[in-house]
Amino acid sequence: MLHSLKSLDGFVIAAQDGTLGRVQDIYFDDLHWTVRYLEVDTGGWIGGRRVLIPPPAVIAVDWDNREVSVRLTRQQVEDSPGIDTAVPVARQHEAALFNYYGYPYYWTGPFIWGYTALPTLDMQAARPPVQLQDDTQDDQPAGDPHLRSKDEVIGYAIQAADDSFGSVDDLLIDESSWTIRLIVVDTRSWLPGGEVLVSPSRVQQVSWEEKSLVLDVTRTDIEKCPLYDRRHPPSEEAFQDLYRGDGARLAAAARGGADMTRPG
Repeated sequence: MLHSLKSLDGFVIAAQDGTLGRVQDIYFDDLHWTVRYLEVDTGGWIGGRRVLIPPPAVIAVDWDNREVSVRLTRQQVEDSPGIDTAVPVARQHEAALFNYYGYPYYWTGPFIWGYTALPTLDMQAARPPVQLQDDTQDDQPAGDPHLRSKDEVIGYAIQAADDSFGSVDDLLIDESSWTIRLIVVDTRSWLPGGEVLVSPSRVQQVSWEEKSLVLDVTRTDIEKCPLYDRRHPPSEEAFQDLYRGDGARLAAAARGGADMTRPG
């Protein structure tokens, strides 16, 4: 099952020796559409500082009891490098944080988590012998690792190839990889039924100046997308390729009545 990223707001962060605080925001990168950090409001126990917790530190998410268990202690978090979450997070700050916790950099290696496909694998075993200490070998600008706030992106307008419509209402993630699989688009201003599901692979550009997502599909394509039912979130398998095949098959899959195997 895919989970709502927006619903993580307020989840308690449970350390190995007590509570760290609550989820305040979430940062993802707009290149791989993968969650990179939970921003945690520590509630004043370390001077009101907000900290970033990367998914490799997460043991499990209890969606029913609204709790995220992490493999960290309160002292580890208190001594972690300070990062000003009010400004864009720079790559050197990320490197300092990952070095401190002993995790391999996600921006190196062939997979979305560097040298592993999932952040829950043995991250120490996946750590390369030598890690970069700066951005000199990275293909991204030092001050722009493409990290975006979930709170910022929700509400962005949707720009299709031929029309403007709707806005981002939520992001759905695969918990195992922390990858954003689907974008929930609010179309209630023009499409009966409310919200539809769009694949991030169809995002051509994230325009921070215009506060919009630019898609490579038309308004008609969007109208054929399956509706989003919050009571019955889609499975990961059902929506691997939203825009392959016809809209009728996709809509049937959303109701649980179609074979959504990947076409050749």
